[in-house]
Amino acid sequence: MKSYSESCEKNKTPILAVLKEIFAERKRVLEIASDTGQHAVYFGRELPHLIWQTSELAQHHASIQAWLDEAQLPNVLAPLSADVNDARWPVEPADAIFNANTVHIISWPEVELLFAHIERIIVPGGCVCFYGPYNYGGHFTSESNARFDAWLKSRNPNSGVRDFEAVNRLAESHGLELLRDIAMPSNNRILVWRAKENKFPN
Repeated sequence: MKSYSESCEKNKTPILAVLKEIFAERKRVLEIASDTGQHAVYFGRELPHLIWQTSELAQHHASIQAWLDEAQLPNVLAPLSADVNDARWPVEPADAIFNANTVHIISWPEVELLFAHIERIIVPGGCVCFYGPYNYGGHFTSESNARFDAWLKSRNPNSGVRDFEAVNRLAESHGLELLRDIAMPSNNRILVWRAKENKFPN
């Protein structure tokens, strides 16, 4: 039942290099959309100071649990159900959130719901880290990203590579301020936001 993602295998090492710095002082991470479970096991093993909470749609839980059962890491927790369309997630507050490759898969209204969930979960001063491709100034950063966008839209017209500016405005509207915008291999980025200290608890 254990699924495998080639892209997870390819991007895990450069992402880890960033997370080692960004999450150095963090304690509890919620990974939104843990997919196969590969990232959770790899990052959990390499960042043992973190409690790594996995989450996903219910149909992906078996694969995540298979990876976790094999790895037997005490700091990586079994997946919680997390659908952006649910009113609330059964998730404890976290001082860090990580997500890879989701905002271009779901629709824009669902991206808006995603940030509403994040606002409720992240503690003041907490860190939110998103990995994936983004457009800048309304333009693709590479031909490969343009082809990827066309492929996404052929599967779901409501998906597609998002504009950085739109995503950042949305993040700001939910109490997040941009700290870093980091270039990554394969024309991807890591965006890092911090939850404002005067954010009211939810």
